[in-house]
Amino acid sequence: MSVFAAEALSERTVQLPPADTLDRALRAASPAEVIETALKTVGREHLALVSSFGTESAALLKVMADVDPAIPVVFLDTGWLFEETLAYRDTLIAKLGLRDVRSIKPLEETLSREDPDRELWFSDPDACCRIRKVEPLARALKPFSAWINGRKRFQGGARAEIPVVEDDGARLKFNPFANVSREEIEAIYRLAKLPQHPLVASGYLSVGCMPCSSRTAPGEDERAGRWRGRAKTECGIHTTKTS
Repeated sequence: MSVFAAEALSERTVQLPPADTLDRALRAASPAEVIETALKTVGREHLALVSSFGTESAALLKVMADVDPAIPVVFLDTGWLFEETLAYRDTLIAKLGLRDVRSIKPLEETLSREDPDRELWFSDPDACCRIRKVEPLARALKPFSAWINGRKRFQGGARAEIPVVEDDGARLKFNPFANVSREEIEAIYRLAKLPQHPLVASGYLSVGCMPCSSRTAPGEDERAGRWRGRAKTECGIHTTKTS
């Protein structure tokens, strides 16, 4: 049997339980218990954690590393990230002992065709996110049956009602931090002595791509600096099926 045939057979034999069944079972579970369940449900070779290496990413990565530091981590390198974010990624890889971080970039042919002047973020930010984040993520997740992300209900907006486990087309999507509070996130940083993202000290409470991230004023929602002045609140990777 060829390697490709073996991989295809392996993917077909992964039986996914219903997302709502898992969600009911994990509603009161700790983040570590959610990740452990994801790992047992699909196996490491079929599980990925998607991280932006943003201002709160270290907490989830720390919990994951304590469970299994070899779980693949998908990082979307859009071409518009702050240099501080790229440096922070490397810092956390070393500190947490992450063994399989995969930096995924948009296809050059797509960028040349749809954003040759690198101005799409201004004229059509949804299209910019699609070619730089949504499509690369869909490509990166093809080998996996489930993925983990760091959204939290306290972030509000479309995230206020997220379940712990949901169905994402052909995949299970685990939200281990759905139930956590801001104070619990801060406690993880404090107890593990995790470094803050370098831009936090400059007033960035949420960091994405450079052109669409700005400082947050006192009293503003933590994601107020993302796509400031626009109705847009999500890049699309959590509102579009990745299958």
